Amino acid sequence: MSKKERLIGLLCIAALCSQSLYGQTRRLGIEELFRLADEQSKSIQTFRTGRDAADEALKAAKAQRLPDVNVSLSASYWGDGKLWDRDFGDAVAIDMPHLGNNFALEAQQVIYAGGAISSGIKQAELIKSLAELDLQKNVQEIRFLLVGHYLDLYKLDNQIRVLWKNMELTDEVIADMVVRREQGTVLKNDIIRYELQKEQLNLQLARVKDAREITNHQIITLLHLPEGMEIFPDTALLRRQILTLTENEWRDMAETNNIMLKRAQATVKLNEQKVKQERAERLPHIALIAAEHLDGPITIEVPVLDNNFNYWYVGVGIRYNLSSLFKNDKKLKQARLNVRQAQEQWQLAQEQVENAVQEGYVNLLTTFTDLRTQENCVRLADENYRVTDNRYKNDMALLTDMLDASNMKLSADLGLVNARVNVIYHYYKMKYITHTL
Repeated sequence: MSKKERLIGLLCIAALCSQSLYGQTRRLGIEELFRLADEQSKSIQTFRTGRDAADEALKAAKAQRLPDVNVSLSASYWGDGKLWDRDFGDAVAIDMPHLGNNFALEAQQVIYAGGAISSGIKQAELIKSLAELDLQKNVQEIRFLLVGHYLDLYKLDNQIRVLWKNMELTDEVIADMVVRREQGTVLKNDIIRYELQKEQLNLQLARVKDAREITNHQIITLLHLPEGMEIFPDTALLRRQILTLTENEWRDMAETNNIMLKRAQATVKLNEQKVKQERAERLPHIALIAAEHLDGPITIEVPVLDNNFNYWYVGVGIRYNLSSLFKNDKKLKQARLNVRQAQEQWQLAQEQVENAVQEGYVNLLTTFTDLRTQENCVRLADENYRVTDNRYKNDMALLTDMLDASNMKLSADLGLVNARVNVIYHYYKMKYITHTL
């Protein structure tokens, strides 16, 4: 085999491999879609990191209960001293030991801080809870976004199937019309009108395929799947039985699970802890203290003693910030107003969630009505197309009647699947409103 032939063979193999990698497909169900999002979504990972950071902040807050321990060690060179009278006369040189050292070990354990430490820990716990709620909310948002793209993909695939089916029917009609034109019963203009309809279907098909490519890319980008992978929805999706709840049951689920309500409640508690912290600033702080010192030389004697002096002590220390009595009033008032604002926001969130549940439930019921209507439309459109086609073949209907029947059938077929998808979409929207996705 020549070098040229080997090179051509290698290029063909590479092209086939690249085509295989680029053209890979994957059929996904909604639950599998959610699992991949939880594992691979960068947005979810960002909020997960934020939750981990809040967990470390909680550990740091709890560490404030531990004693403060300080150790210092120093060595120094001491120059000779000089001694004067009070009027700076009669100076006398004092010999000093030139090597100085200092060692200190001090420990302090706060036993009362007006509740500041406990309040700080509680705030850190609430901040961690908020971070966890933010993570859960982001998971719900990503899942609902994926459901939207996923169902759009299903709609687009259905449009492609319906368009292909109608193009096949159009080809059959054109073929029949060509035969009838040879028999002199159909005009050339009639065939042109149907060929024009076929071109319109071709254009519509191209647009739908482009929209599918865009939607498919959005899904694989969110899930960080290989570039070029083609996603296909579960074909059994529309056969799922949707067992919806009553409006009161949906409302109860929202009150229990809605993350915005939980977040508003946690924000109220967080601001209440900030009020306690501001109050703690106006209370004394009491701590147990202990210290061990080793210093040298001893400079409180003249002449200076070239010795090391060791001493230790234990006791109780009290610190009281008197300025907090007139400085913290405004901060305390601000903290109380923040609590009231948080409570008002919680009440507002309850109203918003209740309205969202009511609106979503009504829209869900509407989709069921729309589905029943579309099922009747498909049945009537199929019957109308069959009758019109039979009449046209028997020269009892005009070409315009066939065109109208064909367009009506196309619209009904598309509307039926869209209605079924809308039922599923609004069902998942109710689960998103209640944050039970």
